[in-house]
Amino acid sequence: MVKAPSSKRDVNKPDCLRPDKLAELCTRNFVVINLSMNKIIRNSYIVVLAFVLQCCTYSQSSNNHKLNRMDNNRNNPVYSRNDSSKVNLSNEEWKKILPGDIYEVARGKGTERPWSSPYENSHEIGTYYCAVCGNPLFRSDTKFESGCGWPSFYEPVSKGSIIYDNDNSFGMERTEVMCGRCKSHLGHVFKDGPPPTGLRYCINGVVLDFEKAKAAGRKYDAEKKNPS
Repeated sequence: MVKAPSSKRDVNKPDCLRPDKLAELCTRNFVVINLSMNKIIRNSYIVVLAFVLQCCTYSQSSNNHKLNRMDNNRNNPVYSRNDSSKVNLSNEEWKKILPGDIYEVARGKGTERPWSSPYENSHEIGTYYCAVCGNPLFRSDTKFESGCGWPSFYEPVSKGSIIYDNDNSFGMERTEVMCGRCKSHLGHVFKDGPPPTGLRYCINGVVLDFEKAKAAGRKYDAEKKNPS
């Protein structure tokens, strides 16, 4: 009688080394890897989509910003870049003149969302004016990238361009900056700016108007017509 081969060796093998277990383990790993790849692809798609939407939102915000400025300058009887006389109007009068977004910040002392202003990353050469009354506030050569989310400058056009007041709202001690002509709220100034002043004027972009310097404008137009 022939003795059957012993299967003791197979029986004593660890489960992880048995052919059927190895096949099952490989299948599981494949499923896990496949699911992980799908998750990575899906997350990447979401990131790209969010970036595209942000770009579209920024572009739309920039266009709306320009349109609001045109309407404001047309309908605002006190807006002037040449008249330096003080403007004293009640908030009820301002409400009839100003667009809602400008009024909320300038007269209601509100704050726009960080990184929502087209001026935050602008590098154009020119002058920034008060969007409420046209008073010159800052020159572009004093603008710097602070990373705070709002347009930042280290020095106003002149001492009279800006007036200051203590602001103790929200349990903080800050220095409010206002337009020297119409006393509209602009933002705050902090002592963490670059040389030579060491100051950072953190300004809401919605209360700013910008006019490109004529020389810079001519250079830009020339380069556009004759690109190198």
